[in-house]
Amino acid sequence: MLYPLKFTPISKYRIWGGNKLDTVLNKGFNTENCGESWEISDVEGDETKVADGPLQGMNLKQLIDKYKGDLVGQSVYEKFGNEFPLLIKFIDAKTPLSIQVHPSDEMARKRHQSFGKNEMWYVMQADEDAELIVGFDEKLNKNTYNEHLKANTILDVMHHENVQKGDTFYIPTGRVHAIGAGVLLAEIQQTSDVTYRIYDYNRVDKKTGAKRDLHNNLAIDAIDFEVHSKYKTDYKQVVNISNKLVHSPYFKTNYLPIKDSLEKDYSHLDSFVIYMCISGSIDLMVNNTSYSLQMGETILLPACIDQVQLNVDKEAEVLEIYY
Repeated sequence: MLYPLKFTPISKYRIWGGNKLDTVLNKGFNTENCGESWEISDVEGDETKVADGPLQGMNLKQLIDKYKGDLVGQSVYEKFGNEFPLLIKFIDAKTPLSIQVHPSDEMARKRHQSFGKNEMWYVMQADEDAELIVGFDEKLNKNTYNEHLKANTILDVMHHENVQKGDTFYIPTGRVHAIGAGVLLAEIQQTSDVTYRIYDYNRVDKKTGAKRDLHNNLAIDAIDFEVHSKYKTDYKQVVNISNKLVHSPYFKTNYLPIKDSLEKDYSHLDSFVIYMCISGSIDLMVNNTSYSLQMGETILLPACIDQVQLNVDKEAEVLEIYY
């Protein structure tokens, strides 16, 4: 019988990574410049494996091949087969990420035989004056954009926003963006590792002794130059309610603050459900068995599990994710 599945996270060295994945989320990686914890991944070569229970050691493709729609939902299985559609991460930026953009499904399929990379960010912790960079504040076209690149002034025309815990941003493909220094966040995205870097502060990676590659020839056709009046997502925060956070064609994420106890019925969904615990701790009761979930942990509820009871000592918060 399927049960709530935790996976062993994969740590990722990043030139911009810090140590909050250990000090704040208690990951225990003990890796210098650890920038990412891949919580649930079906990216080739970086497949996460079940951490415990009878299915320990199995990866997502093996699980889907065995359980099909019972694991992911029948409609999800019919659309994606043995490929899992989402990549779930925690990210710690000690220094800024590169300015970057991701290609659409169509472009990524043609160029890289990959999904595109629509994604969202939920800020879990931010240092004073920490910021995210999302989109443009000034109307550009390919020519004016290239002029700013050549003059090293691209940052001057991008939208900078100071952030704090709870701030949420949806990053559709084509939207130029970067995580700034001092930000710890949860990221939900399509299963893709395709990134076009367009600016990287001329820094050198101490591991390689070289500057990182830029991909401006690829990026220029992927960029959406539209200017928006607002980039941050507004949402409600009603306790013991799944508050709509980001609902896109690629994933749906709700903000779920829990107090005392809450029963959830997922019989109306034809999808797996993922919980990312963003504060507190929770006991999940499924089929009379208890499963613990701590801040910084992620768990996948197979689609065949309709009923779950969430118990907390005081208060907790999760991101509730499904297709």
